[in-house]
Amino acid sequence: MSFKFKLAVMVVSASLVTGAVSAAVSVQDDLGVTVTLAKPAARIISLAPHATEDLFAIGAGDLIVGAVNYSDYPAKAKEIERIGGYNGFDLERIRALKPDLIIAWGSGNPQRQLDQIKQLGIPVFTTFSKKMADIPTVLERLGVLTQQTAGAAKAAKHYREQLARLEKTYSGRAPVRVFYQIWDRPLMTINNTQIISDVMRLCGAVNVFGHLPELTPKVDVEAVLVANPDAIMTSGEPGVKGDVLASWQRWKNLKAAQNKQFYVLPKDIISRMGPRLVDGAQAMCEAVEQVRQVK
Repeated sequence: MSFKFKLAVMVVSASLVTGAVSAAVSVQDDLGVTVTLAKPAARIISLAPHATEDLFAIGAGDLIVGAVNYSDYPAKAKEIERIGGYNGFDLERIRALKPDLIIAWGSGNPQRQLDQIKQLGIPVFTTFSKKMADIPTVLERLGVLTQQTAGAAKAAKHYREQLARLEKTYSGRAPVRVFYQIWDRPLMTINNTQIISDVMRLCGAVNVFGHLPELTPKVDVEAVLVANPDAIMTSGEPGVKGDVLASWQRWKNLKAAQNKQFYVLPKDIISRMGPRLVDGAQAMCEAVEQVRQVK
């Protein structure tokens, strides 16, 4: 049985063993690797905050026995035991938690440690969404692996409905050229294959550095001045650590500076490839619309 959303196959085999029924499940992850479990996962470790959100969204949050730092949504996620962060994991702790499934992040986890985890014989499902439309398919496939197909279908449907509304609202509007800053020292941005660029496309924004080959390329101030974007955007908590975009205001020939078009979007919802990304997209589209009004 094939599905458009990369769900390769769901194999259900029932056998009576001391009165119990076992069910094998199998799906394809975002790297095209087939992940097969002898039975639906009951002990999961999440190696990305967005993966933690995915599991809670489909009703499988109680199955998470370990998670990385910054897995803070929903609030209950803060209670989950930590097994490390972006720089690395505690492999001994992972082994001690005896997971039957690990959810990894294709571009955010150390490959060396992922290889070590696989050598332990623990199944790994890797997420690597590149477009907004990929996210509900992840929810559906996780639903199969956790036997939470009903919850996954509901969450995926809600996400797709929100996405469709945004597409209908903002499609065909005048393009706005945007520089999206993900870091200031060194100055870094994103290319067109990073999922935030797909959010920009949805809103009618054009990524001025979308053509660069690296996923998160380094650029210099001079390159931004030459690109001369209509707006400069980033994510974070406005006012918490100062205005992270304030330095751009001194470049008086910059269109974004001339029109004061600097936007700090809510953190996490725009940068995490999870179910709240549609909320982040709403925030970005509203910002892009404000830029249109002053062009």
